Amino acid sequence: MFNESNSVEAFVRDVLCGTTTRKSLGWEFISHKDLPRSATDALVDSHLYDALIRINPEIAQQPDRADEVFYKLRAILLSVNNDGLVRANEEFAMWLRGERTMPFGENNQHTSVRLVDFENLANNRFVVTTQWTYKAGQERRFDLVLLVNGLPLVIGEAKSPTRPAVTWVDGAAQIHDDYEANVSAMFVTNVFSFATEGKAFRFGSIRMPLDLWAPWREAEGDTTVSGLKEVETAARELLKPSVVLDILHHFTVFATDKRHRKIKIIPRYQQYHAANQIVERVVEGRIKKGLIWHFQGSGKSLLMVFAASKLRLHPALQNPTVLIVVDRVDLDTQITATFNAADVPNTIPADTRAELARLLAGDVRKVIITTIHKFGEAEGVLNARSNIIVMVDEAHRTQEGDLGRKMREALPNAFLFGFTGTPINKRDRNTFWAFGADEDANGYMSRYGFQESIRDKATLPLHFEARLIELRIAQDAIDEAFANITGHLTEEDQAELARQAAKMAVLVKSPERIQTIVRDIVEHYREKIEPNGFKAQVVTFDRESCALFKQALDELMPPEASDIVMTVGQGDPVEWHQKYKRKREDEERLLDRFRDPADPLKMLIVTAKLLTGFDAPILQAMYLDKPMKEHNLLQGICRTNRPYPNKTHGLIVDYLGVFDDVARALDFDDAAVQRVITNLDELKQQLPAAVKACLVFFPIVDRNVTGYEGLIAAQDCLPDNTTRDAFAMSYSVLNRLWESLSPDAVLQPHKTDYRWLSEVYESVRPPSGHGKLLWHGLGAKTVELIHENVHVEAVRDDLDTLVMDAGVLQELTTAKDPQKVKEIEIKIIARLRRHKDNPEFVLLGQQLEQLKERHQQGLITSLEFLKSLLELARHVVEAEKEVDSVEEQDKAKAALTDLFNGARTASTPAMVERIVADIDAIVRIVRFPGWQQTTGGEREVQKALRKTLLKYKLHHEQELFDRAYGYIKQYY
Repeated sequence: MFNESNSVEAFVRDVLCGTTTRKSLGWEFISHKDLPRSATDALVDSHLYDALIRINPEIAQQPDRADEVFYKLRAILLSVNNDGLVRANEEFAMWLRGERTMPFGENNQHTSVRLVDFENLANNRFVVTTQWTYKAGQERRFDLVLLVNGLPLVIGEAKSPTRPAVTWVDGAAQIHDDYEANVSAMFVTNVFSFATEGKAFRFGSIRMPLDLWAPWREAEGDTTVSGLKEVETAARELLKPSVVLDILHHFTVFATDKRHRKIKIIPRYQQYHAANQIVERVVEGRIKKGLIWHFQGSGKSLLMVFAASKLRLHPALQNPTVLIVVDRVDLDTQITATFNAADVPNTIPADTRAELARLLAGDVRKVIITTIHKFGEAEGVLNARSNIIVMVDEAHRTQEGDLGRKMREALPNAFLFGFTGTPINKRDRNTFWAFGADEDANGYMSRYGFQESIRDKATLPLHFEARLIELRIAQDAIDEAFANITGHLTEEDQAELARQAAKMAVLVKSPERIQTIVRDIVEHYREKIEPNGFKAQVVTFDRESCALFKQALDELMPPEASDIVMTVGQGDPVEWHQKYKRKREDEERLLDRFRDPADPLKMLIVTAKLLTGFDAPILQAMYLDKPMKEHNLLQGICRTNRPYPNKTHGLIVDYLGVFDDVARALDFDDAAVQRVITNLDELKQQLPAAVKACLVFFPIVDRNVTGYEGLIAAQDCLPDNTTRDAFAMSYSVLNRLWESLSPDAVLQPHKTDYRWLSEVYESVRPPSGHGKLLWHGLGAKTVELIHENVHVEAVRDDLDTLVMDAGVLQELTTAKDPQKVKEIEIKIIARLRRHKDNPEFVLLGQQLEQLKERHQQGLITSLEFLKSLLELARHVVEAEKEVDSVEEQDKAKAALTDLFNGARTASTPAMVERIVADIDAIVRIVRFPGWQQTTGGEREVQKALRKTLLKYKLHHEQELFDRAYGYIKQYY
C-alpha cells in the first residue's frame, strides 16, 4: 500500500539525502529519535552551539559567549505570541543574515554574530529529519524538517498520493491554518515551507495566502514534467542548501502592505532565476546587456527589487550604483511603490533632471529611481564607472528616440537590462538593439510568457465577450483612430489626435450610444461581476467620454459607486478641476478605496491612466470602449488578470469590436500571445458536454425525487472516495464554466440539472475541506441559484434533539435503517460547514472523514459506525454551544474597542486594548445570569465600570460611560 509516509515523504527525503543509486544534495539524514532535543525544543541547541563556535572566532575564544547569543534568540522565540509571527520571523532573519551584533570584539566593540556561513557552505551542518514532534501547549508532528546548524529553516508537509481529491493544498492549509497558528515558535526561524502529494509541489512563506503558494521549476527546464518527476525537479532545484541560503540571504523581503501590516515576500522561480542571471552577467562583465520579458502581472517589480538588493550586496561589485528607470512622467509607479514598501536600503528618487545629474556626477552609490525623461537635457558623460547597472522598465516604449541615446551617452560603461511585460516584435529593432544580447536565444535573456504564468497561477486566464454588435463603429473609422493613437504619445497628445479623428469621436460619443452601453454595463456588472464581490474598470475613448459615462452611470447607480481617474489640464472645464483633479496622495486614497472589498466604490472610469502599472487584484471586468492594440491593449487588459480569492479569470467586455480579430489586435511574432484571451462563445460550446460528464455518474437516479430519499439515492451512486473524487473533478469543470457564463441565456436549458448536481456535490463535499483544489466551495452565482428554490426540507436540522435522545440508538439498531444513518451523516456535515473556518470543527470534519473511510474499507461494522456517528454528533453539538459563547464574547470586545477608539483624544492614554480587557475581566466577575433585570445587578456592574474608567482618568466622560454601559448590557 502507498501512503504519504512511505511514498511522498520518503521520496523527498531520499532526493535530498541520496541513496545507493541517487546522489545526495548535501543533506544528512538523522532520525528524529537520534536528534539531541526534547519535544519542547524548537531548535537543536547543541548543533547551533557548535556552529556558533565554528563560525565566529570571537565566540571560539570565549565559548560561554554562545549562551548570550542563545538568550537573545530564545527571547525572539518567546515573543512570537506578543509580537506576531511575521515580526518575530523578520527579527530572526536579521540574526540569520548576520545583521545583528554583540560586544564580543576588543574593548567590547560590537561585531557581527553569524549563525550561518554564507561564504563557505561546507562550514554549515545541513540536516533533514522526518516526523519531528514539537510541543508548545499543543503538540504537532511535522513530516519533513530541514535544519541548518540546528535551526529549522524549511518545513515540508507530505500528503497521500493515491486520492485524487487530496492535493498539496491540504498540506499547505495544515501548515498555514494549523501549525503556524498553534505552534508558531516553530516558524520563527522559517525561510519557507513546502507541500506536496507526489503530483505537484508548491512552496510559500509564513502567513502567505494559499493562492499565492507557487511551484518551483528549472530556469530552462521541461515544462511538461508532472507527478513524482515534477516533485523531484522542484526538490532538487529549490531545496539545495545553496538555494535555501540564497533565498534567505538575498531573496527575502519584509514589506508593509496597503493595510499597514507586515508581510513576508519570497521569490517565484522566474524572479529568482532572472535576478541571478542579471547578477551573474554583471559579475562576469563580458556581456553588458540583457532583455527580460516576464508577462504582465507575474511580478516584474519584485524581480527588480531582488536583483537590485543582491547587486548592491555583492562583494565583487565594490558598492555599485543601481539605476531603476521607469517610463512614467512622475515616479508614482508600481515599481516605485514596491521598492518603498519593501524598504530596500539606500533607495532614493531622482525627481528632477538636475537631481539625477548631481547624483550621477557625484558618484552616489545607492539605488536611484528615476524616469527616462530626466535624461532629456543630459549633455555628455555623467559617470563612466563600469559598476553602474541600469534596469529599464517597459523597455519597448522608453528606448525610442533621443532619450534612450542620451542615457547611453551619459553612462557609457553601464550595464543595461530592459524589462517588459509584453513581448517585443521582431520588427521593433530598436529594443532588441538596445537590450538584446547576441548570445541570448531569440534575443531574450529571460522569458516568462503568458502560458507559463497561467500554468503557474501567477496570473489568471483572460476571457472576452463581444457586446452590442449593433452599436459597433465602422472598421475604417477604428483604423483611422489606430493610425493616430500610438503608444509613445502622451495622454494630451492622444487626446489632440483623437479630436482630429472627428468621424470616430462623433460616432463613439453619440448620446444614444453611450446611454445604451451604460445600461448594458450596469446590467452586466450587477448580474455577472458584483455577486462574486469583484470590481470593474470602464475604459472610454477620451476624457470627455469619461465625463459622459460618469453622468450616465449616476442615473442608474449611486454616485459613490463610480469615479473618474484622469489627468486634468489648464484649459479643461471648471467642473473637471473641482471633481477630478487630485493630488497624488488623494488619488492613491481613492485607489485604496477601490481595492477595499467593503467600500461602495465599484467602478473606475478611465481613458489612459491606470492602464499600465495599476495593480488591484479585486478588479475582474474591463468594459472596453476605446481603440487599442498591441502593447497598449495587452497592458490594459492585463489589469484584470491578477489572482484574487475565488476569482477564476479576468473578463474584457468589448463594445468597440477591438477583439473581432484577435491576431490583428495583438500583432506579435509570438503566436501564443494571440491566445492570451478566450472568447466566451468557446466556453458556451463546452457547456453541454460538461453537464453530461457529471450526470453520467447517476444513470438510474430519478432527479425529480426530493428530500432525503432523492439525496440518498444520488449519494448511493458515489459509494467511495474514488468515485466521489472523480465526480468532484467533473463538477469542478462544470462549475467554472457556469460561474464564467452566468447569467447567460445559454444556461437556461441546463439550469435544473446544474442545481441538482450542485446540491449533490455540496452534500458529499468533505466538511474538513480535504482536497481544496477539487472540493472547493460553491461560487456565489451557484449558491444564489440553489437558494432560488428552497426545497431544504432535504436538510431538516434536528441534530440537537437526535443526539440528546437516549432512545435513538436503540431505535436505530433494531430498525437497521441505512437511510436514517445517512440522514444523521448529512446533518452533521451541514452543522460542521457552518463553522468551516474554526480549527476545532475542521478537526471534527477530519474525524468524520476518517470514520467514513474505515467503514467503507470494512474495518468497522455498520453498528460501530452508527455508534461513532452519534458520538461525533454529540461532540459537534457541544462544540457549537462553546463556540457561540466565544463569538458573543468577541463581539462584546470588538464593540468596546470601537467605542474607546472613537472616544480617544490627544490626551487620552493610548491603551485601548488594556482598558477593554480590564472592563471585560471585571464585568465577568461581578455579573450573574439575568443581572440586567435586577437593580442590584445593574448597580454592581455600573460600579465596576466606573472603577475601571477611574483607573484611566476617564470617569468624568459621562457619554463614554453611558455608551460603554449600553454595550455591556447588550453583550454581557
